[in-house]
Amino acid sequence: MALTWAVAEDKPSPKPSGPQADGAFHKVVLDADRDTDGDGTIEDTLVDPMEIAVAPDGRVFTIERAGVVKIWKPDTRQTVVAGRLEVFKELEDGLIGLALDPRFQETGWIYLTHSDPQTRTNASGNKEGDNFVSRFTMRGDALDLTSRKELLRVTYQRDQCCHSAGSLAFDADGNLYAATGDNTHPGESDGYTPVDERDGRGPWNALKSAANANDLRGKILRVHPEPDGSVTIPKGNLFPPGTPNTRPEIYVMGNRNPWRISLDRKTGYLYWGEVGPDAGGPNESRGPAGFDEINQARAAGNFGWPLVIGDNRPYRRHDFQTRSNGLAWDPAHPLNESRYNSGLRELPPTQPAFIWYPYGASVRFPAVGTGGRTACAGPVYHFDEVLKSPTKLPKEFDHCLFIYEWSRNWILVVHLDGQDQIARRPDGTLHMDRFCPNMTFMRPIDLVIGPDGCLYVLETGTAWVGNKDTQLVRIEHRP
Repeated sequence: MALTWAVAEDKPSPKPSGPQADGAFHKVVLDADRDTDGDGTIEDTLVDPMEIAVAPDGRVFTIERAGVVKIWKPDTRQTVVAGRLEVFKELEDGLIGLALDPRFQETGWIYLTHSDPQTRTNASGNKEGDNFVSRFTMRGDALDLTSRKELLRVTYQRDQCCHSAGSLAFDADGNLYAATGDNTHPGESDGYTPVDERDGRGPWNALKSAANANDLRGKILRVHPEPDGSVTIPKGNLFPPGTPNTRPEIYVMGNRNPWRISLDRKTGYLYWGEVGPDAGGPNESRGPAGFDEINQARAAGNFGWPLVIGDNRPYRRHDFQTRSNGLAWDPAHPLNESRYNSGLRELPPTQPAFIWYPYGASVRFPAVGTGGRTACAGPVYHFDEVLKSPTKLPKEFDHCLFIYEWSRNWILVVHLDGQDQIARRPDGTLHMDRFCPNMTFMRPIDLVIGPDGCLYVLETGTAWVGNKDTQLVRIEHRP
């Protein structure tokens, strides 16, 4: 992953030494960069890992951006390579999404977001390539590459970065959600909205993708995989099949970089972290400061990028040729009038974020702290009285959303009330707490609840890139 988000204030936490514990919570290292040849030097054995998934039998699947699928096996406590895909791994592409089939024990099906290694030149003379969501079959611990079924194909421009997203998740009805980035370079937008209408500036204009109802980029897609490898469109997506100038796969539009998504299978609500733009403060002529967001979608909707951000704060139209500014976009009646738009001109009303925060301190959400921003949404935990696991998370976390920050090195527990809003303490403050504040987390990049009720965390390490302290851990509760 070519990480490009601003981190001017980001100071990584120190590497922990030895086992970590915080009261009854214990961090157990399952896999880590290690000395493989006994020469005293730590080798980079977990290289640029992206997402994890835990199978019902306790195996932990990990993908690496270069195309490697690995499995940590609980019986041997060793990691094996399940397979390797050929991928385009520049910009923010590669092997970037992973989910196991809801009936994985029966089907052996695994779903991957991966970038076609072939780059082509289109009719306009620009470079482009395809990102696929594909289904493969596992044969024991081996990935059968010949079993591939293509479910989705999203074409990305490859002249400039950024934002490929890629995260995958299933809901309780077996619908597959796939996150796609806006595929837009933020250059020359000064950290505000990238809507450059000049000739040849499509790669710098998110109106071509995130705000385009006829384009799959800058979206969270929802399809239902069928046994033969095809997909059907579930009822309730944003645009009914057959609606002119739209794509029926779209569930959520108006996304910049929905990098990590999750589904609450009990409510069906979708959560995701949205990595936002870089403006350090508001500008009366341009619009609001940059915010990262945690979003909640209870139904299909438009979440506004690049027209609004945060709690529906609108940007102003900006002419990149004359450097002049126009009217602010209207969240209730958003319009996409771009020359690069191939979809609807009149868009659905925009929805506000669930949680939003800038580089500096947030008055509304003080628990998020300050620093660099890479918001990620983890699972909603539901305590299971019947589950026979001595190390499962405790009942105090029942009906809590776990969110985490790759840049700020924390995990937060967001307590939800009976209406799935953020609960409030008796003093009226929002009930959001640091999870295991006495533990050190080293850039958490994925976080899931396993079938044992434990929290599995993939940490990429203390540095920005090139780490040799990457590790896969399980957080156990031992009362």
